Amino acid sequence: MSEQGIRLSKRMTELGLCSRRDAERWIAEGRVSLAGKVLTSPAVNVENPGEISVDGKPLKAAEKPRLWRYHKPAGIVTTHRDEKGRPTVFAKLPAEMPRVISVGRLDLNSEGLLLLTNDGALARRLELPANGWLRRYKVRVHGKVDPAQLKALAKGMTVDGVSYGAIDAALERQQGSNAWLVVSLKEGRNREVRRVMAHLGLPVSRLIRLAYGPFQLGLLKRGAIEEVPSRVLREQLGEAWHADRRR
Repeated sequence: MSEQGIRLSKRMTELGLCSRRDAERWIAEGRVSLAGKVLTSPAVNVENPGEISVDGKPLKAAEKPRLWRYHKPAGIVTTHRDEKGRPTVFAKLPAEMPRVISVGRLDLNSEGLLLLTNDGALARRLELPANGWLRRYKVRVHGKVDPAQLKALAKGMTVDGVSYGAIDAALERQQGSNAWLVVSLKEGRNREVRRVMAHLGLPVSRLIRLAYGPFQLGLLKRGAIEEVPSRVLREQLGEAWHADRRR
Protein backbone atom coordinates (compact mmCIF):
# COMPACT_ATOMS: atom_id res chain seq x y z
CA MET A 1 0.00 0.00 0.00
CA SER A 2 2.18 2.70 -1.41
CA GLU A 3 2.52 6.29 -0.38
CA GLN A 4 1.84 7.03 -4.04
CA GLY A 5 -1.46 6.65 -5.86
CA ILE A 6 -4.85 8.12 -5.01
CA ARG A 7 -6.62 7.95 -1.66
CA LEU A 8 -8.98 4.98 -1.59
CA SER A 9 -12.21 6.89 -0.88
CA LYS A 10 -11.37 9.38 -3.63
CA ARG A 11 -10.69 6.54 -6.07
CA MET A 12 -14.04 4.92 -5.27
CA THR A 13 -15.78 8.23 -5.93
CA GLU A 14 -13.94 8.74 -9.21
CA LEU A 15 -15.10 5.31 -10.34
CA GLY A 16 -18.69 6.45 -9.79
CA LEU A 17 -19.31 3.89 -7.07
CA CYS A 18 -20.48 6.16 -4.29
CA SER A 19 -19.93 9.50 -2.60
CA ARG A 20 -16.76 10.16 -0.57
CA ARG A 21 -18.78 9.99 2.64
CA ASP A 22 -20.31 6.65 1.69
CA ALA A 23 -16.90 5.29 0.71
CA GLU A 24 -15.47 6.13 4.13
CA ARG A 25 -18.48 4.58 5.85
CA TRP A 26 -18.22 1.37 3.80
CA ILE A 27 -14.51 1.12 4.64
CA ALA A 28 -15.20 1.60 8.35
CA GLU A 29 -17.81 -1.19 8.15
CA GLY A 30 -15.21 -3.58 6.70
CA ARG A 31 -16.95 -3.88 3.33
CA VAL A 32 -13.93 -2.82 1.27
CA SER A 33 -10.77 -4.79 0.58
CA LEU A 34 -7.60 -3.98 -1.32
CA ALA A 35 -5.57 -6.80 -2.86
CA GLY A 36 -7.52 -9.25 -0.71
CA LYS A 37 -6.98 -7.42 2.60
CA VAL A 38 -10.05 -6.04 4.36
CA LEU A 39 -9.62 -2.39 5.28
CA THR A 40 -11.07 -0.43 8.19
CA SER A 41 -9.42 2.95 7.55
CA PRO A 42 -9.71 5.20 4.47
CA ALA A 43 -6.10 6.38 4.98
CA VAL A 44 -4.82 4.17 2.17
CA ASN A 45 -3.53 5.16 -1.27
CA VAL A 46 -4.37 3.09 -4.32
CA GLU A 47 -2.39 2.81 -7.55
CA ASN A 48 -4.33 -0.03 -9.19
CA PRO A 49 -8.14 0.31 -8.88
CA GLY A 50 -8.45 -3.28 -10.12
CA GLU A 51 -7.36 -4.43 -6.65
CA ILE A 52 -10.39 -2.88 -4.93
CA SER A 53 -13.34 -5.08 -3.96
CA VAL A 54 -16.59 -4.12 -2.23
CA ASP A 55 -18.61 -6.83 -0.47
CA GLY A 56 -16.26 -9.37 -2.02
CA LYS A 57 -16.89 -8.21 -5.59
CA PRO A 58 -14.15 -6.54 -7.66
CA LEU A 59 -15.00 -3.09 -8.93
CA LYS A 60 -15.93 -2.79 -12.56
CA ALA A 61 -13.63 -0.84 -14.83
CA ALA A 62 -14.36 2.86 -14.88
CA GLU A 63 -16.73 4.00 -17.60
CA LYS A 64 -15.86 6.91 -19.81
CA PRO A 65 -16.72 10.27 -18.21
CA ARG A 66 -20.25 11.36 -19.05
CA LEU A 67 -22.20 14.50 -18.24
CA TRP A 68 -25.91 15.27 -18.19
CA ARG A 69 -27.98 18.46 -18.01
CA TYR A 70 -30.91 18.12 -15.63
CA HIS A 71 -33.70 20.65 -15.09
CA LYS A 72 -34.14 20.41 -11.34
CA PRO A 73 -37.61 21.38 -10.10
CA ALA A 74 -38.02 23.25 -6.83
CA GLY A 75 -38.92 21.09 -3.82
CA ILE A 76 -36.37 18.29 -4.20
CA VAL A 77 -32.96 18.03 -2.56
CA THR A 78 -29.60 17.40 -4.22
CA THR A 79 -28.54 14.39 -2.19
CA HIS A 80 -28.67 10.60 -2.52
CA ARG A 81 -30.40 10.16 0.83
CA ASP A 82 -32.29 12.69 2.92
CA GLU A 83 -32.65 12.15 6.65
CA LYS A 84 -35.90 14.13 6.60
CA GLY A 85 -37.42 11.86 3.97
CA ARG A 86 -37.75 14.60 1.35
CA PRO A 87 -37.74 13.67 -2.36
CA THR A 88 -34.27 13.68 -3.90
CA VAL A 89 -32.89 14.51 -7.32
CA PHE A 90 -31.41 11.05 -7.72
CA ALA A 91 -34.67 9.26 -6.92
CA LYS A 92 -36.30 11.19 -9.77
CA LEU A 93 -33.84 10.10 -12.45
CA PRO A 94 -34.67 7.45 -15.08
CA ALA A 95 -34.07 3.87 -13.93
CA GLU A 96 -31.60 3.24 -16.77
CA MET A 97 -29.27 6.02 -15.60
CA PRO A 98 -25.90 4.93 -14.15
CA ARG A 99 -24.99 6.12 -10.68
CA VAL A 100 -24.24 9.83 -10.91
CA ILE A 101 -23.18 12.66 -8.63
CA SER A 102 -23.96 16.35 -8.92
CA VAL A 103 -21.61 19.10 -10.00
CA GLY A 104 -22.22 21.51 -7.15
CA ARG A 105 -25.72 21.70 -5.74
CA LEU A 106 -29.00 23.54 -5.89
CA ASP A 107 -30.81 23.86 -2.58
CA LEU A 108 -34.32 22.58 -1.89
CA ASN A 109 -36.17 25.64 -3.20
CA SER A 110 -33.84 26.44 -6.11
CA GLU A 111 -34.46 25.17 -9.61
CA GLY A 112 -32.94 25.09 -13.07
CA LEU A 113 -29.75 23.65 -14.49
CA LEU A 114 -28.00 20.95 -12.46
CA LEU A 115 -25.10 19.07 -14.03
CA LEU A 116 -24.76 15.37 -13.23
CA THR A 117 -21.82 13.08 -13.97
CA ASN A 118 -20.73 9.48 -13.47
CA ASP A 119 -17.15 10.62 -12.79
CA GLY A 120 -15.96 12.20 -9.53
CA ALA A 121 -12.82 13.71 -11.08
CA LEU A 122 -14.92 15.39 -13.75
CA ALA A 123 -17.23 16.82 -11.10
CA ARG A 124 -14.30 18.33 -9.21
CA ARG A 125 -12.79 19.77 -12.38
CA LEU A 126 -16.06 21.45 -13.35
CA GLU A 127 -16.40 22.92 -9.85
CA LEU A 128 -12.94 24.53 -9.81
CA PRO A 129 -13.14 28.34 -9.54
CA ALA A 130 -9.92 28.40 -11.60
CA ASN A 131 -12.00 27.48 -14.65
CA GLY A 132 -13.48 30.96 -14.50
CA TRP A 133 -16.87 29.59 -15.48
CA LEU A 134 -19.84 31.77 -14.62
CA ARG A 135 -22.91 30.40 -12.91
CA ARG A 136 -25.81 32.51 -14.19
CA TYR A 137 -29.16 32.78 -12.41
CA LYS A 138 -32.52 34.43 -12.88
CA VAL A 139 -33.62 35.61 -9.45
CA ARG A 140 -36.91 37.01 -8.17
CA VAL A 141 -36.59 39.15 -5.07
CA HIS A 142 -39.05 41.01 -2.88
CA GLY A 143 -38.40 44.71 -2.48
CA LYS A 144 -37.48 47.85 -4.38
CA VAL A 145 -34.16 47.36 -6.12
CA ASP A 146 -31.48 50.06 -6.10
CA PRO A 147 -29.28 49.50 -9.22
CA ALA A 148 -26.35 51.24 -7.49
CA GLN A 149 -26.57 48.71 -4.66
CA LEU A 150 -26.38 45.88 -7.17
CA LYS A 151 -23.43 47.46 -8.94
CA ALA A 152 -21.49 47.56 -5.68
CA LEU A 153 -21.63 43.74 -5.53
CA ALA A 154 -18.93 43.66 -8.21
CA LYS A 155 -16.45 44.52 -5.44
CA GLY A 156 -17.45 41.53 -3.33
CA MET A 157 -19.13 41.51 0.07
CA THR A 158 -18.79 40.04 3.55
CA VAL A 159 -21.96 38.70 5.16
CA ASP A 160 -21.94 37.30 8.70
CA GLY A 161 -18.19 36.87 8.56
CA VAL A 162 -18.21 35.08 5.20
CA SER A 163 -16.44 36.84 2.31
CA TYR A 164 -18.03 36.51 -1.12
CA GLY A 165 -16.29 37.34 -4.38
CA ALA A 166 -17.46 39.59 -7.16
CA ILE A 167 -21.09 39.20 -8.19
CA ASP A 168 -22.49 40.65 -11.41
CA ALA A 169 -26.14 41.54 -10.74
CA ALA A 170 -28.46 43.56 -12.96
CA LEU A 171 -32.11 44.53 -12.68
CA GLU A 172 -34.17 42.95 -15.43
CA ARG A 173 -37.52 44.39 -14.40
CA GLN A 174 -39.36 45.71 -11.38
CA GLN A 175 -42.94 44.46 -10.95
CA GLY A 176 -44.60 46.25 -8.05
CA SER A 177 -43.04 44.96 -4.84
CA ASN A 178 -41.09 42.24 -6.65
CA ALA A 179 -38.21 42.37 -9.11
CA TRP A 180 -36.37 40.00 -11.43
CA LEU A 181 -32.58 40.08 -11.50
CA VAL A 182 -29.94 38.38 -13.62
CA VAL A 183 -27.07 37.31 -11.36
CA SER A 184 -23.71 35.82 -12.38
CA LEU A 185 -20.86 34.61 -10.18
CA LYS A 186 -17.83 32.38 -10.56
CA GLU A 187 -17.60 30.41 -7.33
CA GLY A 188 -21.13 29.90 -6.05
CA ARG A 189 -20.80 29.14 -2.34
CA ASN A 190 -23.61 27.50 -0.41
CA ARG A 191 -26.74 29.70 -0.64
CA GLU A 192 -24.57 32.64 -1.70
CA VAL A 193 -27.16 34.44 -3.80
CA ARG A 194 -29.86 34.09 -1.16
CA ARG A 195 -27.60 35.30 1.65
CA VAL A 196 -26.21 38.29 -0.24
CA MET A 197 -29.62 39.42 -1.43
CA ALA A 198 -31.12 39.04 2.04
CA HIS A 199 -28.27 41.19 3.36
CA LEU A 200 -29.37 43.88 0.89
CA GLY A 201 -32.95 43.64 2.15
CA LEU A 202 -34.06 41.75 -0.96
CA PRO A 203 -35.21 38.27 0.12
CA VAL A 204 -35.22 35.75 -2.72
CA SER A 205 -38.55 34.15 -3.58
CA ARG A 206 -37.40 32.24 -6.65
CA LEU A 207 -33.98 31.23 -7.98
CA ILE A 208 -33.42 29.57 -11.35
CA ARG A 209 -29.96 28.56 -12.60
CA LEU A 210 -29.76 29.29 -16.32
CA ALA A 211 -26.16 28.34 -17.04
CA TYR A 212 -23.09 26.69 -15.58
CA GLY A 213 -20.12 27.79 -17.64
CA PRO A 214 -20.77 26.83 -21.27
CA PHE A 215 -23.65 24.52 -20.36
CA GLN A 216 -27.09 26.09 -20.69
CA LEU A 217 -30.53 25.23 -19.33
CA GLY A 218 -32.00 26.32 -22.65
CA LEU A 219 -35.39 24.82 -23.44
CA LEU A 220 -34.90 21.72 -21.29
CA LYS A 221 -38.27 21.04 -19.64
CA ARG A 222 -38.66 20.88 -15.88
CA GLY A 223 -37.68 17.40 -14.65
CA ALA A 224 -36.09 16.46 -17.99
CA ILE A 225 -32.53 15.18 -18.40
CA GLU A 226 -30.29 15.21 -21.47
CA GLU A 227 -26.74 13.94 -21.94
CA VAL A 228 -24.04 16.35 -23.08
CA PRO A 229 -22.38 14.91 -26.22
CA SER A 230 -18.82 13.60 -25.74
CA ARG A 231 -17.71 15.97 -28.47
CA VAL A 232 -18.82 18.94 -26.40
CA LEU A 233 -16.97 17.63 -23.33
CA ARG A 234 -13.80 17.28 -25.38
CA GLU A 235 -14.18 20.82 -26.68
CA GLN A 236 -14.64 22.25 -23.20
CA LEU A 237 -12.10 20.16 -21.26
CA GLY A 238 -9.49 19.36 -23.84
CA GLU A 239 -8.92 16.17 -25.78
CA ALA A 240 -5.91 15.10 -23.67
CA TRP A 241 -7.82 15.20 -20.36
CA HIS A 242 -10.81 13.41 -21.85
CA ALA A 243 -8.62 10.66 -23.30
CA ASP A 244 -6.78 10.23 -20.00
CA ARG A 245 -10.06 9.69 -18.10
CA ARG A 246 -10.98 6.84 -20.49
CA ARG A 247 -7.88 4.76 -19.72
